[in-house]
Amino acid sequence: MRRDNLTWMSEFVLMGLSSDRQIQAGLFVFFGAAYLLTLLGNGLIVLLIGLDTRLHQPMYFFLCNLAMLDICYTSSGVPQMLVHFLLEKKTISFSRCATQLFFSLALGGTEFLLLAAMAYDRYVAVCDPLRYVAVMGPRRCTALAMVSWLVGLANSAVETAVTMRLPTCGHHVLNHVSCETLALVRLACVDITLNLLVIMASSVVVLLLPCCMVSLSYAHIVVTILRIRSSRGRRKAFGTCASHLTVVSMSYGMALVTYMQPSSTASAEKDKVVVFFYAVLTPMLNPLIYSLRNKEMKAALSRVLMRSSEPKL
Repeated sequence: MRRDNLTWMSEFVLMGLSSDRQIQAGLFVFFGAAYLLTLLGNGLIVLLIGLDTRLHQPMYFFLCNLAMLDICYTSSGVPQMLVHFLLEKKTISFSRCATQLFFSLALGGTEFLLLAAMAYDRYVAVCDPLRYVAVMGPRRCTALAMVSWLVGLANSAVETAVTMRLPTCGHHVLNHVSCETLALVRLACVDITLNLLVIMASSVVVLLLPCCMVSLSYAHIVVTILRIRSSRGRRKAFGTCASHLTVVSMSYGMALVTYMQPSSTASAEKDKVVVFFYAVLTPMLNPLIYSLRNKEMKAALSRVLMRSSEPKL
């Protein structure tokens, strides 16, 4: 597509992680195993929360949303990576690239906002336990989840539209494993000031502000826990937040380093590591973090297994 000597490409070529066939075969096995574990682990969480009525609580409502987000997010990019590991020429059409970018931004942004909602849930549970049931009722939980999804989708629509409008003047090789904002912006042959402003604004809305909310919530939680006199009570209170705090540290930490840095220090190779971290590692580890540290999840799994093994009369 050409307009006023500016060119919009009909397809892009992805450089991927390596051009060595043996390394690509190894990566295919590793990414495939990680993707399978992600689907099984997060699918199990959704199944347990749906089947066990004892888990129909605000904390597990948000955890179910997080598990579904992880399934969708990793499915938006990893299957294409697996296919490309087997192909000599790694191409992706303009429309598929735009679709992939939209869903990865929407699901990633929604996850950051959802983690902030989960932090608020933990704040109420620890700092105001007597009013927890009243404050975190079904309506408020649903509203927090819906706001997270809607803001994530709206933010993604704006960022995708602004990114995909950029002409590349014949450049069509993306030094990346998927269609990602910073990689696409690097190909542009026009002024990208607007794009950098949109990226910064987007980072503030779906990353920096939620991160501040999480930090504020946990500051209050830590103060409340330190006021508990018994060491057993402190351990129990902290135990209710440990899994979420671990996931928050993993998710927000690298994202802040990546998207809140000056554009001059941005690195294509580091961007690839970030995509690997978010698309493969974090969605795979989240179920392990929550299930291994959560007695109620383990008990729910035992109850479901016992029910399924009971003979039917």
